Amino acid sequence: MTLIKSISGIRGTIGGKVDDNLTPLDIVKFTSAYAMWVKNNSKSARHKIVVGRDARLSGPMVDKIVTATLSGMGMDVINIGLATTPTTEIAVQKEKADGGIIITASHNPKQWNALKLLNSNGEFLSKEDGNLVLKMAADEDFNYADIDNMGEVIYKDNYNDIHIDDVLKLKLVDVEAIKKAKFTVAIDCVNSVGGLILPKLLKKLGVNNIIELNCEATGHFAHTPEPIPENLTQISDLLKGGKADVGFVVDPDVDRLAIICENGDMFGEEYTLVSVADYILSHTKGNTVSNLSSTRALRDVTRAHGGTYTAAAVGEVNVVTKMKEVNAVIGGEGNGGVIYPESHYGRDALVGIALFLTMMAKKAKKVSEIKKEYPAYEISKNKIQLTPEIDVDLILEKMKAKYSNEDVTDIDGVKIDFPTKWVHLRKSNTEPIIRIYSEASTAKEADELAQAIIADIKSLI
Repeated sequence: MTLIKSISGIRGTIGGKVDDNLTPLDIVKFTSAYAMWVKNNSKSARHKIVVGRDARLSGPMVDKIVTATLSGMGMDVINIGLATTPTTEIAVQKEKADGGIIITASHNPKQWNALKLLNSNGEFLSKEDGNLVLKMAADEDFNYADIDNMGEVIYKDNYNDIHIDDVLKLKLVDVEAIKKAKFTVAIDCVNSVGGLILPKLLKKLGVNNIIELNCEATGHFAHTPEPIPENLTQISDLLKGGKADVGFVVDPDVDRLAIICENGDMFGEEYTLVSVADYILSHTKGNTVSNLSSTRALRDVTRAHGGTYTAAAVGEVNVVTKMKEVNAVIGGEGNGGVIYPESHYGRDALVGIALFLTMMAKKAKKVSEIKKEYPAYEISKNKIQLTPEIDVDLILEKMKAKYSNEDVTDIDGVKIDFPTKWVHLRKSNTEPIIRIYSEASTAKEADELAQAIIADIKSLI
């Protein structure tokens, strides 16, 4: 069974049987339930929903079903076509829409797709609202419009330009400084929508020398799309040849940003947020937030600037909720997700690129030199594949009891904080796995901690 219903949306593999995979009937059901949720939570006389999608192969099929279903529910649809997740979030705000659906399975391989559901702020639904949608879908509790009240579909193709213009207007983005630096920038867009928007963004930022890898939005992903080191050998090899000052890699929906040093080394997905936060905090005093699975380096940098760091449960909506609660000036997730409220409350690789290039220009240092300015931590990311008979909650309770003498946090799975290292165990929102993230001062120590915990879990299974 590969249909996952979670805080991150409705996600599954295309094809197969209803209720087991993301089939056309499932798409209709969940889209209809979402439309009913919108009707129940909006005072608008007529409702409007923004729809955008990444370039994956199933996108056109899913797009047609979603758009037609919303129209059948009496919703007007603003379809912005091929667009990033942050672009769609911004479009919801600009259109003063009642919500939005992003058709993307983010970093998952090509056989996956998903419906990411947005509220009228262009932000992901809360857990409570998401559960209401799931209940309505399970109950098939929806009512379609009659012939005189069907929704209208309007297609708009200018939101990439609108998104870019918004990024350029940010006070801490210095186009002139970037232009004067005359950077050569390499990008890998994994043959999805990043290939449509990142070259245009870079040119508007004053970068004239752009090396484009996998920038055709065909949906035929050139490599496994998650932007982690083992998938980024092509751009790493290119930079090892001294051909660019920096490399940027995004996932298929462009809400995650990985950075490659000028020598081909990984800057570290965890340090995307750390570096951008450091730049923001050097100009804007305030607090920061990341999730429990993110590096301690953000905490250290925040404290160095006189701010307060707070950890949230994993999931963008949880981070955003906590950011609003503590009035954070910057936040995000250690998977390369930068959330900058001056722009909008969503992970946005375009914002991350513009701020990082500005910082590079002002520091006048190589990327590898910038990396050395931050506390050195290494994260080991592991996972255990789940089978239906595994009782994850029971396993986590037993792990919590075993390490009760340590500093344990259980707002999202179980995080065990040791004095110089930590490990976080949690059931994934997007895949049938238990994620096991550990961090220490060296990769060897982090991996040893992870393997010890994995051995504990396997003994319980």
